[in-house]
Amino acid sequence: MAKRNVLGIIAVVGIIVVLLFIIGGWYVGTRNRLVTLDEEVNAAWSEIDNQLLRRSDLIPNLVQTVKGFAKQELQVFTEIAEARSRLAGARTVGQKAQGYNQLETALSRLLVVVEQYPLLKSSENFLRLQDELAGTENRIAVARKRYNDSVRILNTKIRRFPSSSVANMMGFKPREYFEIQEKARETPKVDFGS
Repeated sequence: MAKRNVLGIIAVVGIIVVLLFIIGGWYVGTRNRLVTLDEEVNAAWSEIDNQLLRRSDLIPNLVQTVKGFAKQELQVFTEIAEARSRLAGARTVGQKAQGYNQLETALSRLLVVVEQYPLLKSSENFLRLQDELAGTENRIAVARKRYNDSVRILNTKIRRFPSSSVANMMGFKPREYFEIQEKARETPKVDFGS
């Protein structure tokens, strides 16, 4: 009888050890997956930041080229400089998105101004800068999609049970999407009548 009790205790202890091993493995796997997803979001954000910096570096050259042809369009140049400064000073995803949207609107206004100057549109320097800027805008769009996809995957993992319990214990918080404001989607209106 004592031998049966010992075997029963060993079986119970064995089952507990196996359960602890399974739970511990699941916990470590879930934690590692959350860390991996968090790093993917960070890497995707870094790519957006790099492309925004590239675009920010191109803008002064574009503005200088346009200034030579359109000296009277000071307001547009001022808006671009202010938006570029706000974007450079932004620290959070929301601030970067807002700065990006303001710069996008200002650049759209600049391109409307360009339409008024046929010689500028045929300038080789302007065309090269415009092509580089368009390429950079495409890179930003791709990087923004990758970032938002990474954020969606991470946020889903953080919110779904049972991984949400590990996420809460480890302090993972949902990340912010890089969204375009509705105002930035509108076509800019430039009045040359004044």
